[in-house]
Amino acid sequence: MAAKFVELLKEIAPYVTHVGVVRDPTVTASIGQLGVIQSAARSFGLDVSPLGGRDAKDIEQTVTEFAGGSNRGLIATGGPLTINNRDLIISLAARHRLPAVYPLRFFVTDGGLISYGPDSVDPSRQAAGYVDRILKGEKPADLPVQSATRYELVINLKTAKALGLTVPPSLLSRADEIIE
Repeated sequence: MAAKFVELLKEIAPYVTHVGVVRDPTVTASIGQLGVIQSAARSFGLDVSPLGGRDAKDIEQTVTEFAGGSNRGLIATGGPLTINNRDLIISLAARHRLPAVYPLRFFVTDGGLISYGPDSVDPSRQAAGYVDRILKGEKPADLPVQSATRYELVINLKTAKALGLTVPPSLLSRADEIIE
């Protein structure tokens, strides 16, 4: 998914040449996501700057410093730091006019530009299937580990307009939800 974030950012804001990645450097998954983003960014000729830190103060400081340059965009990785500070990240992106890609749809329903991530309903359906199988006698230890099977692309056209972006029709046609 992290590579897809880079692709979407470049598609919705082709002028972006420098990507700031908001993440928690102490979370192992975040370190891996940053590595994938850096690798994908090279294929698009993008520079990557790790942003964030341990708290809201670190996020505000690093994003504000990063926003001082031109042709900038943001990617927020998934994790407690970004989820718990989503209002701050969304407001910083708006204040500094930074196109941003988020990992979950609720970032976009809260005013973010675009998200790509697992469908929020699908895991509940999968869990219901597990419960059914367990009630029918299967042992939980024998059930396979499952991951998300359906991903959704959500775009906020109001935010795109506020940033002066025209969303390409090819991106709109792939969107699972468009917020106007």
